[in-house]
Amino acid sequence: MGTVLGAMRNVRWHELQHAYGSASQVPGVLSRIAWGDAPTSDEALSDLERWIGTPPVFDSTAATVPFLWELAATDTVRDRAGVLDLLATILAAGNAEHPAWTRAAHDAVAAGRATADRLAATSEAQPVRTAAARLLAAIDRHDCPACPAPPPREA
Repeated sequence: MGTVLGAMRNVRWHELQHAYGSASQVPGVLSRIAWGDAPTSDEALSDLERWIGTPPVFDSTAATVPFLWELAATDTVRDRAGVLDLLATILAAGNAEHPAWTRAAHDAVAAGRATADRLAATSEAQPVRTAAARLLAAIDRHDCPACPAPPPREA
């Protein structure tokens, strides 16, 4: 796996669930996003969105988000804007039956705010800058019953 996504081996994926069952396939899908050709990467990103982000989030969602941030920050990933859009989808999703999963997923997305700031300001790819700016706006206005109100941001 190399250094990109290397920490995936530390997650007990087989103990987590996504929309269709065991999350044990998530590392393979993340790898296809990282290193696949365009069709493979696009298909993997679509699969991952259906599994962990729409409409409810699952216990695997929060475990997956740090790796999505890693992919968004990696220049060689083909659809970094799509990865950022998936993070925004996760931030907008919830699970009424499992508010702790919702909060964990939303907290994981918000924890990557510095990466989104950097991408919005410095990415050479316009689609990445645009997606990062949209995600920053979503993080800043995020308000859901599962999450406490964020502290005021310093200007």
